Amino acid sequence: MEISFFIIIILCLYTAIGILDQISIQLGPFTPLFAATFTGLIMGDIQTGLLIGATLQLMTLGVATFGGASVPDFLSGAVIGTAYSIMAGEGFEFGIGVAIPVGLLLTQLDVLGRMANTFFHKKAKYHAQQGDDKGVELSNILGIFSWTSSRMIPVFIGLFFGEQVIQLINYIIPIWLMNGLRASGAILPAMGIAILMRYLPIRKFWPYFLGGFVLYTFVKGFTILGVALAGVVAAALHVSRIKSTPVLTSGIIYQDDDEVEIDE
Repeated sequence: MEISFFIIIILCLYTAIGILDQISIQLGPFTPLFAATFTGLIMGDIQTGLLIGATLQLMTLGVATFGGASVPDFLSGAVIGTAYSIMAGEGFEFGIGVAIPVGLLLTQLDVLGRMANTFFHKKAKYHAQQGDDKGVELSNILGIFSWTSSRMIPVFIGLFFGEQVIQLINYIIPIWLMNGLRASGAILPAMGIAILMRYLPIRKFWPYFLGGFVLYTFVKGFTILGVALAGVVAAALHVSRIKSTPVLTSGIIYQDDDEVEIDE
């Protein structure tokens, strides 16, 4: 499958919007789940996009750029990995195997983008010292280009030469290594769930966790959405039970009301 130049431009623009969303209000387009799903939608295979995006999303749980640190760019990795997976027709595991090294590689371009942005910071500082508010505003706007270019350029190159790159990958990479990438892609969802469980109070609320697993596994026709809705009901019942529990203070039992805050 070939990718048209129009689709390449659309995905590059989406990547630019995603990185701007990541450094500003964070509505969600920067996440791998959104990026891969959008790529799959544009390329006519939304299921592959959802599978790749959901897997990569599990890997990014708890990952943040504290103190200006650079993290793997799974935004661009999700776009390129999903596009390659759909073009190659090798399954979503292939796309995950591509997205991970791409995300790790583009970490270096994140550093370059930050370094280039310091030029506009200095210009904004100069204009601020001169009392030129228009100059400060213009410098901040121009700083957008260093951020977006650090993602748009590699995504454009990766997608523009996509077919040749895929053929080269299939020619160079041996079968055993490709099978290894597929296997690692299948294992990653389990690792992501394990990471998520590490930060959840499973020991305290294990009955709810086990109940959701039983419902999804043994009840025919029970979907993930059903488990999520059942979880909402269980959470509401749990909160209601806590609020109706009397609070013991200095040997005196007080009946809880809406104005009493309970600390556990």
